[in-house]
Amino acid sequence: MNERVAYLQSITPFNLLPLEVLEGVAEQLQEVSYHKDKVIYQQETTKLKGIDIIVKGEYESFFYDSAQDKRLIEHHEPGFCFGGVSVLLNRRQSLRTVIAKKGTLVYFLHRRDFRALCKAYDDFFVYFTAEFGKRMQNEEFVHFFKQPAAFEESYLAADQLYSRKVESIEYRPIVQCTGLTPVYEAARKMAEHKVSCLFVTDGQNRIAGYVTDITLRDKVIAQQRSPLEPVSSVMDNPIVSIDVEAYVYEAILMMFSTKTRYLLVQKQGAYIGFLSRNKLLSEQAQSPLVFIQSVKSAVSDEELKRKWESIPHFVNQLLERGVNAQIANQVVTTIADTIAQKVIEGAIEHVGPPPAKFVFMVLGSEGRKEQTFKTDQDNAIIYEDKANEHREEVREYFLEFATEVSGRLNSIGISYCTGGFMAQNPKWTHSLSHWKRNYVSWMAESLPETVINFSTFFDCRFVYGEASIMDELKTFLNEELQKPMDKLFYNMAINALQYEPPLTFFNTIRTFTKNSREVFDIKKAMTPIVDLVRVYALKNRVFEVNTGERMKALRKLDVFSEAGFHELYQSYYFLMSMRLKKQAIQIIQDKKEPDNYIDLSTLTKIERVTLKEIFKVIGSFQSKIKIEFTNSVLG
Repeated sequence: MNERVAYLQSITPFNLLPLEVLEGVAEQLQEVSYHKDKVIYQQETTKLKGIDIIVKGEYESFFYDSAQDKRLIEHHEPGFCFGGVSVLLNRRQSLRTVIAKKGTLVYFLHRRDFRALCKAYDDFFVYFTAEFGKRMQNEEFVHFFKQPAAFEESYLAADQLYSRKVESIEYRPIVQCTGLTPVYEAARKMAEHKVSCLFVTDGQNRIAGYVTDITLRDKVIAQQRSPLEPVSSVMDNPIVSIDVEAYVYEAILMMFSTKTRYLLVQKQGAYIGFLSRNKLLSEQAQSPLVFIQSVKSAVSDEELKRKWESIPHFVNQLLERGVNAQIANQVVTTIADTIAQKVIEGAIEHVGPPPAKFVFMVLGSEGRKEQTFKTDQDNAIIYEDKANEHREEVREYFLEFATEVSGRLNSIGISYCTGGFMAQNPKWTHSLSHWKRNYVSWMAESLPETVINFSTFFDCRFVYGEASIMDELKTFLNEELQKPMDKLFYNMAINALQYEPPLTFFNTIRTFTKNSREVFDIKKAMTPIVDLVRVYALKNRVFEVNTGERMKALRKLDVFSEAGFHELYQSYYFLMSMRLKKQAIQIIQDKKEPDNYIDLSTLTKIERVTLKEIFKVIGSFQSKIKIEFTNSVLG
């Protein structure tokens, strides 16, 4: 046996081929040596003539970004086969830029011989497609691989907004005074330091509020209050902070969701400065997130309807730039929340002030911040418990209020829920004590219907009202979940196993016929991930609402391994990106209602390969949840 055949037998995937075939391959190999570092392939430019099998030395591969910095650097050592994916799936164009290091020796195999092996031996072919499928679950890889034509512009837009951190923004130093400081002295201090925001501390020197030029205008001058009053009597709340390591887009979304115009910047638990909304938005003047501000300033339901109809264009723009689907979800969610808040405020003006403190919460995909363009209303109301003599009066108010809110949201384009999960349904508008009883009975009964109710209402999120009511409900749930809940977890696990990934025994994607097209339902394909992550979140009392955030929290608790977390996280958001893009095209180009059916004939070979790998990941996690949550009950 010659040296080349022995080497091929020792490396993947050539070790999958019969000996007589390897002997033939060995005769076709050409030796290529590099005596100094050399760029041999350039991303999306060089046409590969074949594949390289590294025998000695090293290849360094990477993407160049718009600033010509190396990104996603990899080092390939002896035994690595480079170029297979490019030859098979990328029209022979090199996926990445490659530098052959000094002293490197490779065996070169011409593409015609390589393709012949792929046609003749399925296992050999699948090795390359599977490897690429795994890579396509890495959002950063996808970002660079799918470079749009105007790469410079779109990279900057995506990188600076969605990869740039708060620490890169120039924030202002904190100027503060105590709550006992007279208003006139606070104003003098603002003028002296040339700031429009002064932070106010309490007796323990903790920041408790802030005053701005607008505060002084609206609460002091307009109300003719004495400038001698303590500044604490007019200060604004709440205090909202963000970590210096957070991303710029997260800071902007946080400002809109909390309705604050100032964010304190935190580093290792200490405040180091603050950011204003104007500062952030002026730096992102071309960002679609500025659109949120225009939603906030809309003056009619007709204007809000036009804004809602424009969202697919903005989100599609983000996705085309290579932005992660989680960010796109957050943009849709923030806009939907902003619209809901405006509608709620309008309804209160019309119906009158509420007779009790309350929370308007959203549920399901909206509650998880995972809205797509095919979405409807899922909401409910919790109000504080009142004395018996006021109970009916309070309930009557909130049902009238909820009916108005749901009606206006529907007219704007956020449709009524066909399943009736809306606050205008008397079943889903109740006092806090009633809601506690609901959750307890759902957990205790654990029937198919109650498991669905519990799952829907576990994915709940505060949108408007008294946050303390929601906090009390979560504290209550946290205590309840510490009791034995095997039956609940068992039934929720069964629910998570209800939808199987559409992958056949023969490694093909299972489809069904819809309007003469062979399709699969991408929403159902994603559902097992949402369900199984929810079960683990409940079991470990993780109260994050977003599926991605739940995964991160579970990783920190070592419920998921590092590799398992990345597989599941990247699989979920690859599917979400595909779903959003498909729906956006239906709305923008086809001028039709979006759906969740993906036509296999419209997918590239790369997308099909990636989907197969994703469905394998989901199947593997379903096997794990089956063992952990169903065997324990069945014994």
